[in-house]
Amino acid sequence: MPDFALRRDKLRSLVKKSGLHALLVTNFTNVSYLTGFTGDDSYLLLSQHGEVIISDPRYTEQLDDECPGLVQVIRRPPTKMSDAVSAVLKSTGVQQVAIEAASMTVAFRDTLAAGLGDVQLHSSNGLVEQLREIKDKEEIDAIRAAIKCAQQAFGVIRASLRPEQSEKQVADELEYQIRLFGGKKTSFEPIIGVGPRGALPHGRPSDKKVGEDDFILIDWGARMGGYISDLTRVLVTGKISPKLERIYGVVLAAQLAAIAEIKPGAVMKDVDAAARGVIEKAGFGPKFGHSLGHGIGMEVHEAPRLAADQDRPLRPGMVVTVEPGIYLPGWGGVRIEDDVLVTKSGHEVLSSTPKQLQDCIVTA
Repeated sequence: MPDFALRRDKLRSLVKKSGLHALLVTNFTNVSYLTGFTGDDSYLLLSQHGEVIISDPRYTEQLDDECPGLVQVIRRPPTKMSDAVSAVLKSTGVQQVAIEAASMTVAFRDTLAAGLGDVQLHSSNGLVEQLREIKDKEEIDAIRAAIKCAQQAFGVIRASLRPEQSEKQVADELEYQIRLFGGKKTSFEPIIGVGPRGALPHGRPSDKKVGEDDFILIDWGARMGGYISDLTRVLVTGKISPKLERIYGVVLAAQLAAIAEIKPGAVMKDVDAAARGVIEKAGFGPKFGHSLGHGIGMEVHEAPRLAADQDRPLRPGMVVTVEPGIYLPGWGGVRIEDDVLVTKSGHEVLSSTPKQLQDCIVTA
């Protein structure tokens, strides 16, 4: 069981350092991270003296079960959330409150401010996200489980791949298999690209058939226990052309070069540069148009980022994707993605689905 009280105490320290008295947490994922509550439509007010969750009658029993001991304020119709939050803020006596600017609408902020009198609202960004960057043991175990589930489902998909299957059918089968292996659902709508459609980094599954080309890109993940995995492999369903062999080799070399750089203190942009340099040297620099990777956890994309504009160091407990790619319109794309944990002494590649080109040949 995660130590939610410890997480809230760490956040309290961050809020205090910011010079504010309290933080109104309105991002539902952040509320869950801080309390264990898995519902939505609920806010958490954290001050230096305690915390209170503001919810509605639909969740009373769930809150009692998931967050025992947490002070609750249950708003009942027709009370609006803004009115309930205003009342709670006034009762605490705090004068300056930070809000999560990235998750609160301007309309809600204006309505809330109008009812607060002398209480001042101050925008903040990333306070909870700072904490979420560093995964504790329970979170790492949950990510491992999500990776295992995703890889088991992929194994079934690979073994049963057929030429007449459409991209959409492959995506649907992935979802089904992930649920069979205990996952809640896929981390995101799987990205399935046969041949030229592999050049679409975020292409949605279509009716194009597996047998219409010699390779297929599959980007998928599983959501399990509140955490996700995110992986990409290219499967060869026909012949290995010299072009595919060369491009695949460049992408794999780029990924391995970047993974080798991952360790505590390594600067994020330098890890990105390690992969980008390999691809640029091979002459495909402009065809790698996205950052190298991103953090994963409760959300598919969260801090940190492995990108050219990120000059922060990696820290133990961070879990990032490493996913270089080369995309050639009209031909296709190759991306190879694994989930990597920054350890105290270096790194651990958490995913283990084979990725040598010869290991990716299937009979479809």
